[in-house]
Amino acid sequence: MAAASASASTQCFNSRLPLTDNCHSHPRHGGSSILRLQLSQIPKSRSLSSSSSSIGGAIERKDHHPQRSSFARTAAVRHLVGSVTTTQGLRFAVVVARFNEIITKQLLEGALATFKNYSIQEEDIDVVWVPGSFEIGVAAQRLGSLGRYHAILCIGAVIRGDTTHYDAVANSAASGVLSAGLKSGVPCVFGVLTCDNMEQALNRAGGKSGNKGAETALTAIEMASLFEHHLK
Repeated sequence: MAAASASASTQCFNSRLPLTDNCHSHPRHGGSSILRLQLSQIPKSRSLSSSSSSIGGAIERKDHHPQRSSFARTAAVRHLVGSVTTTQGLRFAVVVARFNEIITKQLLEGALATFKNYSIQEEDIDVVWVPGSFEIGVAAQRLGSLGRYHAILCIGAVIRGDTTHYDAVANSAASGVLSAGLKSGVPCVFGVLTCDNMEQALNRAGGKSGNKGAETALTAIEMASLFEHHLK
C-alpha cells in the first residue's frame, strides 16, 4: 500500500511534464520509479537569430538580419547649404569699429561692394558704428534681438602694440561676437582683423591679401540664406 501511495504521489508531482504511457522501474536503482521524458515532445529552443523583449507586459519579437539590409532602405542624406544667389528679402546689419578707421573703413567698403554684387538692396543694409572692437559684441547682440536682420557683420581691426592690451581686446571681440550670435539666434560673422602690425592690416583691407570685409559679407549672405530657407 505504501509503495502504491509513493508511486501515485510521484506521478502527481510530475504530472505537468510530458511522460511516457507507463512508469518503469530501473533495475539498477532498487526498483525506484524513474520517469522517462519523451524528448521529442519538448519544444525546441528558439533560434539565436531572434530575441524577444518585454515592455509593459507586451512581448515584442525582434529579428536580426545578418546582412543589415535596412541600410539599403534608408532615405538619401539631405545636404543643406545657404545660397549666395537667392538673396531677395534678406536684411543685414554691419557693426563697424571706429578705432583704426583707416582699416575698418576699407573693410566696410569691401563688404558693401559685395552686397551690391550679390543683389542686396541698399535699403536692406544698416551700418552701426561703435567706438572700438571691444564694443562690437554688445551692439551685435542688441541688433540680433530686434528680429529685423538675417545676419550681422562685425568689422574691426585690432593691431598688436607694446602691451597686452591687444590680447584682451582681440579675445573679448571674438568671444563677444560668438556670444551675440548664440544668444540672439542670428548669425553674427566675425570680421575683426587681429594683426601684428599696420602693414598686415592694410594688406587685408584691400591690399595684396584681398579685402576681408568682402569675404565677411559673402559669409554673411550664405549664413542668412541657410537660416532663412533651411533652418526656420
